[in-house]
Amino acid sequence: MLLLVLILAACGGTTTNQEEVEVPEVSLQTIETNIRTLSSDDFLGRKPFTEGEEKTVSFLVDQLKGYGLEPGNGDSYEQQVNLVELNASPSKEMTFNTASGNITLASGTDFVAYTEQVTEAVALQNSGVVFAGFGVVAPEYNWNDYEGLDVKGKTVIVLVNDPGFGAEDDSFFKGDVMTYYGRWTYKYEEAMRQGAAGVLIVHETVPAGYGWAVVKNSWSGARLYLDNAGAGQELPKIQGWISRDAAIKLFKASGVDMSNFQEKARAKEFKAVDLQMTASVNLTNEIKKDVSKNVIARITGSKRPEEYVIYSAHWDHLGVGIPVDGDSIYNGAHDNASGSAALLAIAEAFSKATVEPERTVVFLFVTAEEQGLLGSAFYAANPIYPPQETIANINMDGLSYHGKMKDLTVVGYGQSELDDLAEQIAKQQGRYIMPDPNPGKGYFFRSDHFSFAKVGIPAIFASGSYESMDKGVDYIAQKTAEFLTTAYHKPADEIADDWSFEGMQQDGQLFLEMGMELSKSTSSVQWKEGSEFKSIREKSLRR
Repeated sequence: MLLLVLILAACGGTTTNQEEVEVPEVSLQTIETNIRTLSSDDFLGRKPFTEGEEKTVSFLVDQLKGYGLEPGNGDSYEQQVNLVELNASPSKEMTFNTASGNITLASGTDFVAYTEQVTEAVALQNSGVVFAGFGVVAPEYNWNDYEGLDVKGKTVIVLVNDPGFGAEDDSFFKGDVMTYYGRWTYKYEEAMRQGAAGVLIVHETVPAGYGWAVVKNSWSGARLYLDNAGAGQELPKIQGWISRDAAIKLFKASGVDMSNFQEKARAKEFKAVDLQMTASVNLTNEIKKDVSKNVIARITGSKRPEEYVIYSAHWDHLGVGIPVDGDSIYNGAHDNASGSAALLAIAEAFSKATVEPERTVVFLFVTAEEQGLLGSAFYAANPIYPPQETIANINMDGLSYHGKMKDLTVVGYGQSELDDLAEQIAKQQGRYIMPDPNPGKGYFFRSDHFSFAKVGIPAIFASGSYESMDKGVDYIAQKTAEFLTTAYHKPADEIADDWSFEGMQQDGQLFLEMGMELSKSTSSVQWKEGSEFKSIREKSLRR
């Protein structure tokens, strides 16, 4: 057992008396045993809607029951997640009718198109086309690309990332640190709010953080969506991407000088441009509906049971797919059997603690992260525990298998006071805290904590991922590059002889201590000034 001094002031508390409590150690054996189980071939890559899901959900529920945890959804350990699979087939060409003649873009080469409308067929027919800059409405930055613009029934072309990227000014938005306004999901959401019939994002590798091949592969074929996506609002008929070359071709045909269009779009005086053309494209869908499951358990707080601290990790991976070197099972050991195993070990440790949490602590294993954070998005849209009473979310995804780490890298560092609490505990472990070294790639928006942030809940996503305690920075950089090249979303993401689980245990211990401190505190956690989620939280608390 460890002695922990609760640093309640780290999250804005005013407590003057520090309290020493015994904190159980997160079990290294529990982490290793469970990650080996979850990433074994028996679990078939843990894909939703498969036998792998059934085995995974059953295993998680059995473990949580074994720890003596209460069911987290009434009398159930499960939350049903209604999903729909849409297999989109766009027409081979998208046609733009301009004053100088028709321009045709080729599917897969020049454009990628799909729809989230649950319908067998959709079409844009002679939809007027508008270039709306970055497609951003950001009151806190005094920025509105749609100001005075009516795009109902029209197709908007927007740029990837946000105006601050590449501006060489850290005070403009957040400079090269991507805000949510730069994320492709935001572009579609804002276009929906504006009533657009179609929205096309101009792809560029550097500001997107990935090449055209990723766009083509990720937004083609069958994809899962929430079955209630866009409820209450009309989703665009067509969502998608066009290549930079295609965008240049369209701008030239419009007769509008849009050379250096990024520079022009980030100028404060920029106004949307009617390109004086229309767009047409057809799309058909194969539709399949089914139900996946989140797994959820809790320990009810002894003093403030209606305030909540939520841990999360996604249990799913990619299932059985195209063979690589004779192996067709995408085991997902790092992504994310590691986070699920650590979360189980934290739940076990909480169950052994000699002091009960004063706030309710929730352990949430979400489905379909690999399909677009769908399990956590469903929870956020259908919360079991009120978001305004949820103090914080601590998310685990892809923990290090290279032994103990000297760093704690926080993705989205500077967003909330949870960073300060994490730093205090990291220092007790002899570690330092640091921001994500690649903030422009928008990793903050790519794991399940983001679903909580979107509804205003302060959330943290962190792990040791930069400097090995024994082997330094270069060793981790080499291993990370190897993983991304050979194992990420491939069958090779499985346990190897050189794996060490001590880094996972180290992170798990830090997250346990964060949760224990939060569960004892009487104060809230705040988003920091400049966070795009601060106003969402404030609105939530006023309800």
